[in-house]
Amino acid sequence: MKRVLSTEQMRGAENSALLLQGISSSDLVVRAGNAVAKAITDRFSGGKVLVIVGKGNNGADGRVIFQALSLNENFSVSLADVFHLPEEKFDIVVDCIFGTGLNREPEGEYAAAIDYINDCGAFVVACDIASGLSADNGTVVGRCVKADLTVAIQNFKLGHFLCDGIDKSGETIVVDIGIGEPQKTPLILDGEDVKRLFRKPLRNVNKGSFKKAAVIGGSKSFSGSAVLAYSALAAFKTGLGYSNIAVPGCVFPAIAGVAPECTVTILKDDGNNFVFDEDSVLPLLKYDALSVGMGMGATEEVYKLVVFLLKNYRGRLIIDADGLNALHLFGADVLREKRDCEVVLTPHVGEFCRLTGKSKQQVLKEGVSAAETFAKSYGVTLVLKSATTIITDGENVYINIKGSPCMAKAGSGDVLSGLLTGILCKGEEVAFSSAAATYIFGTAGESAEKEHGNTFTVTAMDLLRSLSSVVTDILDS
Repeated sequence: MKRVLSTEQMRGAENSALLLQGISSSDLVVRAGNAVAKAITDRFSGGKVLVIVGKGNNGADGRVIFQALSLNENFSVSLADVFHLPEEKFDIVVDCIFGTGLNREPEGEYAAAIDYINDCGAFVVACDIASGLSADNGTVVGRCVKADLTVAIQNFKLGHFLCDGIDKSGETIVVDIGIGEPQKTPLILDGEDVKRLFRKPLRNVNKGSFKKAAVIGGSKSFSGSAVLAYSALAAFKTGLGYSNIAVPGCVFPAIAGVAPECTVTILKDDGNNFVFDEDSVLPLLKYDALSVGMGMGATEEVYKLVVFLLKNYRGRLIIDADGLNALHLFGADVLREKRDCEVVLTPHVGEFCRLTGKSKQQVLKEGVSAAETFAKSYGVTLVLKSATTIITDGENVYINIKGSPCMAKAGSGDVLSGLLTGILCKGEEVAFSSAAATYIFGTAGESAEKEHGNTFTVTAMDLLRSLSSVVTDILDS
């Protein structure tokens, strides 16, 4: 696991180093600058380098970087402030204009320096964080350096991965400068963390030895037979003994035979849409995990189903897609009522905005805190989906940075829902399991992109196909 800090947490860690470890502020600057310089010399055998500095600690780091690189005979190094930028060309430009404390839009010569860096054609290295990027939420404050490499000092920052940070930071690495870190921070999982979900089973087992899950969805207008099958099959691929597709009767002809490995439950309908009927839903209560909402339509009947499950189900319940939209239309406060099931909500940013009544701009600005507050208020685990996904139960926070643009297609979210349904059957803590599912899913996207050689031709079925190799790689790690 790797820790990801907010500006406040990083400032607290630095203050602790100053007070408790007896490290001086000037020593921290020297450590940081030397560590960034080493990262550059480790990456490049030589070249013509320009270090551009602003005011404050980031500029001080830059001056140390300049001094350290100047001692290396393989590098020709120049130092410039934002007011005196050279016209000559460089192989590497090091951005040390603004650090994590930026809180207003760059103006004048500072804005011009950012444009200079972006237009220079050199390999751009950002010291700690790209200038112009919010360290807390990854939004661009006016304009921003686009780095090829970001050398994060001591810890990743939230802004490296959220919103535009994932694109502006380039490759992001961490250099250790020997200061402590807070224990309660967002975490990034790796394959070794996820590996514990896939313990080797005994040989003397049968399908009844394993858990079972069900995917509830569909309507005549959105039968999505293949997509629903993807969900159920994705759940199956986590090691379940049974995986069920529960659909309105009008959808059955479309689903029949698409996923022969999965059982099917027929739900009541009016010929087009799901109609709540307790007797047809009761068999689903026996499953260890359920996901509900995909392609069902945001109707009051779907809301009745969600309410019934919240009040009567005792397993782990994922509410997705039209299940979320139904909560928005007919009342999300039902989530606050006493229940025996553990609930996971999986909205993308737009769905989350509808649930909270907040604007997209406000949600992106608040970042992790918006997700934490909602999860704690409603007593749920929230999987807030975006290019970087935030997972939180209100206490624990995980950040998933695995993924690919190829996943931004219809059906991808349904594969994630199915995968998450299966992973939740494994009995590990819900927030961790949800984060692990997003890690596997994101890695599957990266694998599919690599296999295709592009981001354009990948489909949700390709993501499903990639799951097997991803799990194998995790087990072999």
